[in-house]
Amino acid sequence: MDNLTPSQRSERMRLVRSSDTKPEVLLRRLVWSLGYRYRKNRSDLIGNPDLAFISRKRAIFLHGCFWHRHQCPAGTRKPKSRIDFWATKFERNVRRDAAVMKQLKSAGWRALVIWECQLTNTSRVERRVQRFLDA
Repeated sequence: MDNLTPSQRSERMRLVRSSDTKPEVLLRRLVWSLGYRYRKNRSDLIGNPDLAFISRKRAIFLHGCFWHRHQCPAGTRKPKSRIDFWATKFERNVRRDAAVMKQLKSAGWRALVIWECQLTNTSRVERRVQRFLDA
């Protein structure tokens, strides 16, 4: 049972940012410090990637573990209310993510997914990004 009224829940959900989140800013700073230049949140590209490297035809997506259902503690956590609604929403997110990756690949792009929980080890993320962009 939700302990918030519908208007309180709506207000709370409005606070969930879709861009310029702390993890996104951290990832962008990391990539910029490595010397790579990018465009952010390109709506003209398939899937609206968080970072797009146009000349390299590379895209990086930073997925929140909870929203995109990563296999980590945050991603496997389940809401306690409106279970059917959330199950459907999460399933749609996962299906959409897979479809975006497939469409990008068929358009000649390569994509990398960085999970929010992986940003705790920035040196590992740096190595992954460098390998991905230099390949």
